[in-house]
Amino acid sequence: MDIKLIHTEADYQATLQRIRALWEAEPGTPEADELEVLVMLVNKFEEEHYPIEEPDPIDYIKIRMEELGLRQEDLVPYMGNKGNVSKVLNRKRALSLEMIRNLHRGLRFPLEVLIAEPSLPTSAVS
Repeated sequence: MDIKLIHTEADYQATLQRIRALWEAEPGTPEADELEVLVMLVNKFEEEHYPIEEPDPIDYIKIRMEELGLRQEDLVPYMGNKGNVSKVLNRKRALSLEMIRNLHRGLRFPLEVLIAEPSLPTSAVS
C-alpha cells in the first residue's frame, strides 16, 4: 500500500482510479483498508477544492414543494397565510423564526438550510 497525499488534480484522478479498482475489496483485507484511507483523502481534497455551497432556503423550499407535489396553499399552515407564502417565495419577505420552526417540524426541512442567508432577488442584483 503506497498512499500519498492528494496535492494536484492529477493526484486526485489517479486516486479515484485506484478507488474504482479497490471498490469490491473484501472487508478486513489490506485492500479494504487502503480503500478506506483513499476515500478519506479524496473527501479531504474535495472539501478543500470543490466546496459545496449551502442551498438557498427559498430555492430549497421551491424544489421540495415540487418534489412533494405541494402548492403554495399547502404551505399556509407553516407560514401563516397565503400572503406570507407568496411574499417569502418571491423574496419580498424573509422567513420568520416561527416559519422556520414550522417548516422543520411539519415538513422535516433541514434547519441548516432554512436559516441560511437567501440569495438576493434577481432585480436587486446590479
